[in-house]
Amino acid sequence: MKLLVTGGAGFIGSHLTRRLLAAGHDVLVFDKLTYAGPRATLAEFESQPAFQFQQADITAAEAVRQALANFQPTAVFHLAAETHVDRSIAGPAPFIHTNVVGTYTLLSECLTYYQTLPPSDQATFRFLHVSTDEVYGSLEPSAAPFTESSPYHPNSPYSASKASADHLVRAWHHTYGLPVLITNGSNNYGPYQHPEKLVPVAILAAYHEQPIPIYGDGQQRRDWIYVEDHAAALQLILEKGRSGETYHVGGNSERANLTLVQRICRIMDEQHPRLGGGSYLDLIQHVEDRPGHDSRYAMNFCKLERELGWVPEHALEEALSRTIHWYLDHREWWQALLPTENAS
Repeated sequence: MKLLVTGGAGFIGSHLTRRLLAAGHDVLVFDKLTYAGPRATLAEFESQPAFQFQQADITAAEAVRQALANFQPTAVFHLAAETHVDRSIAGPAPFIHTNVVGTYTLLSECLTYYQTLPPSDQATFRFLHVSTDEVYGSLEPSAAPFTESSPYHPNSPYSASKASADHLVRAWHHTYGLPVLITNGSNNYGPYQHPEKLVPVAILAAYHEQPIPIYGDGQQRRDWIYVEDHAAALQLILEKGRSGETYHVGGNSERANLTLVQRICRIMDEQHPRLGGGSYLDLIQHVEDRPGHDSRYAMNFCKLERELGWVPEHALEEALSRTIHWYLDHREWWQALLPTENAS
């Protein structure tokens, strides 16, 4: 297949790109190259004949139109998004622009492209939109995990912008007949994740012997999925998912943030012992909670397991250890993304 991946220089997008290329597909990465999606993440793909790259913004209709016309994709994976909740609280405008206006632009151009395809190609074309569990809001401690029929209740500018995008994708399917798929995923972790996210924040703060910040009491609970499992699910959903359907992608690894960070510290104690002795646990520092912090997310992915046979392959403990080892071995990648004073 010929697959266009928006946001392919980002964390999940780069892992998906790697997987698609390994499966023998042609891939065009369409990416603006923001702070969270550096070109260096794509370096290993540059020499592969099946890989193409176009630096452009999904809000630029003409650039999207040209990419579709020139590449003639079989399907589109839409992962380009602003994703960091803290940044959305400090400045929501880029989230509305990219996540809402960008998704609208992409949908409009893909619909026009789809309508020009012969019936045989229309039958196989798909637009797969990658979303988040945060669109559902916060779960009570004893509540059952979110299902695909859970009501939307976004609580941050980020989650509101992603919820808006989800609704647009669904509307383009029901109103215009664009064959779409929507996925809502749990919290991801793994190699190439930007240092502003919780898991690399904890790893790199420990590495630099700096305080490891934990919002509030650290009892906010999240379901965690290893990024390679997520990429595998996305590929499977594109290949076998039913047009117009939503699929949850979960990791079956719900943990409190404090518990997760404590485990990271213990693995760091084993892989990179402190020079002065002691444990990295001593660096954990509770800080003021962020506004509107959701207390719990958890995903029911029974539909994906029942219909397509998917379950996550990686256990949290093993994959977390692998992730920490990667960050310790790839200083050159994450150092380039840190403020100068923190990059040594």
